[in-house]
Amino acid sequence: MRVIGIVGLPASGKGEFSRVAREMGIPVVVMGDVIRRKAAEEGIPEDDTRLGGIGNRLREEHGMDAIARFTIPAVEATGAPLVVIDGIRGDAEVQAFRQRFPEFVLVGIVASFEARLARLAARGRADDTGQRAALTLRDARERGWGLSRALQQAEHVIKNGGTMAEFEEKVRALLSRLGACP
Repeated sequence: MRVIGIVGLPASGKGEFSRVAREMGIPVVVMGDVIRRKAAEEGIPEDDTRLGGIGNRLREEHGMDAIARFTIPAVEATGAPLVVIDGIRGDAEVQAFRQRFPEFVLVGIVASFEARLARLAARGRADDTGQRAALTLRDARERGWGLSRALQQAEHVIKNGGTMAEFEEKVRALLSRLGACP
């Protein structure tokens, strides 16, 4: 099983990468779903602060690779020859995936702070905010989980600073090179 992990700061384009992968017939497992399920089990509303707190707690209780370990069964359950994991947040998670999946490939997605801020303001998810200070805090929290170190380990990096069509073209080309059918 070949596994493609996606890492990037909030609103860099991970979800759009996943959308393109799905359109190409590739199953996608979203790591944030682990956190959202935990929030639902505990009756906690989904906002950035609370979801981030759950992520912190799970990592404190189970180790920095906890979310990856909780995600692995969902990846294996797809039974697919190629799977995308959306939402890697740290180097410990990368290590866990590399140990479990010998054909693991990491893709980093980068975008400017200003572009990410505008996307958060526009997309309207419950855990998003379009406020500069909130994104700065969120970036710091995720960097604290090892996100910057994970980005440095990426075998492939996609810069997401142009149009959506340009980004989609880059994603399709990369996925095709990594074994997806066009």
